[in-house]
Amino acid sequence: MAQPTFQRVKRLTLIYLAIQIFLLALLVVMAFQFQAVFRAKGVPQVFVNSIVAGVVLQLVAFYPLKRLAEKEAFREVGADAGTLTPEEQKGLRHHRMFYDFGKATIFLFFAAFIILAPAVTFVMSTIYFSFLLIALTYFQCFNFAVRRAIKG
Repeated sequence: MAQPTFQRVKRLTLIYLAIQIFLLALLVVMAFQFQAVFRAKGVPQVFVNSIVAGVVLQLVAFYPLKRLAEKEAFREVGADAGTLTPEEQKGLRHHRMFYDFGKATIFLFFAAFIILAPAVTFVMSTIYFSFLLIALTYFQCFNFAVRRAIKG
């Protein structure tokens, strides 16, 4: 039997890489914006505190994110190998819809908090930084797990 090429999964990792680059650029731009606003208000320490809080929230979410990304990556690699029965494909579709719904829910959760937060404050900047850091962590863990699953 021919070796699978994993084209679809490799394409997905390239898309995730582009998303990571965009999110990183957005993180840097918004960090400069928040820093300028907090400096203009005369409370530059709030900027540092919000970054620290964002990193702490990222670390708290790291293990569940890593497990989620690994499960999703191994499932995608298995699906791309082409050895699934129609019943397994149906189950895979169900899992994809469930995980996509969960990711959309998390996105809406952060979006609601950012929209409802008062103008540039500690809470808003912390939520914003933690969302971007958590999203970057998920994409990095997914790409790492895909590379590991493809190799062996």
